[in-house]
Amino acid sequence: MATQDAPPRWDRRMQQRLARGEAAALGELYDRFASLVHGLAHRVLGDDRAADGITREVFAHVWEHPDAYDPQQGPLRTWVATLTHRLAVQRLRATETAALARGGPGTTEELEDKVRHASVAARADYIVQSMPTPLRAALELAYFQRRDYRQTAVDLGVTEDEARRRLRLGLQLLSTAHDAAAPGAPPGYGGAA
Repeated sequence: MATQDAPPRWDRRMQQRLARGEAAALGELYDRFASLVHGLAHRVLGDDRAADGITREVFAHVWEHPDAYDPQQGPLRTWVATLTHRLAVQRLRATETAALARGGPGTTEELEDKVRHASVAARADYIVQSMPTPLRAALELAYFQRRDYRQTAVDLGVTEDEARRRLRLGLQLLSTAHDAAAPGAPPGYGGAA
């Protein structure tokens, strides 16, 4: 099992391959993380074209600076998500600040509120995507199909106690999306960045 001191082998190999300039490694990384990157960027920006641009920026940055990732600091997935979040928030701030400067509606406080809400939504998406499948499945049944813990237990084929445990743990993880330094959230995800 991987420990904090030993990052996943795939992450270390991927970084080494990127550092050697292997284009196939970038393609593999893109295949694995493009939907995560685009989804987080879209969640922050609310615009497909802007999310496409952030997706390109993220993978260009990874290609140009593979040594910026430190496997000892956490998984590659977390680093990529953090980079996405930072770039998307920067883009949102720049776009909204330019609109305010042109006399658009709103205030600086409203802009910061919008950035905070977008950041929390992106963190929540990341947490749900990253949580173990059994927890995510229980939450999806409870939320999308309006199942209580008894119905969730039957649908998942587990005991009622196990269904309650999964729902409780899933909700505890999800509640960290609002925290400034959310446990389990990517480093740098605390605050609007």
